[in-house]
Amino acid sequence: MAQTKENGNMPNAHLHELLVDEMRDILGAERQLLKGLKKLANAAESPTLKKAFEEHYGQTENHIERLKSAFSNLGLSGRGKKCKAMEGLLKEAEEIIEEFEDSPEVVDAALIAAAQKVEHYEIASYGCIVTYAKLMGHDEVKELLGQTLAEEKETDELLTEIAMSEANVGETA
Repeated sequence: MAQTKENGNMPNAHLHELLVDEMRDILGAERQLLKGLKKLANAAESPTLKKAFEEHYGQTENHIERLKSAFSNLGLSGRGKKCKAMEGLLKEAEEIIEEFEDSPEVVDAALIAAAQKVEHYEIASYGCIVTYAKLMGHDEVKELLGQTLAEEKETDELLTEIAMSEANVGETA
């Protein structure tokens, strides 16, 4: 069970354990993602896509720091747990890299698909956490992780733009 904080006067205190568990899960996921983003960047053919992965690496480091601050705000240690969902998503990304490494015309589209699956997982996770924090009156946690949620959505939109302008379109005759 997650470590609890004295929460007798907290609104929606029944969500506390869930909030902490979800935060530990996404912290583990973000740490796992750092390794995955390096592999995605190395496999990308498009300089635009490679740059997007490299920039998201820096954002991910900031996401980890925000999570640590959120834990601190709750009076808890910022320790994560192994995220099985991220582990699976990154394993799938590695399989995609191997499967399409000899198809430069397809590899970036495949990498974007894998990366967007990761982004959608993060968006869902942060969306829930931000909602729980709001319902519990943890305004600083809501604000901190709301910034991360916004960045994850921006990254997803950027990946879509790269897909539609470069990776998913063939050469015109």
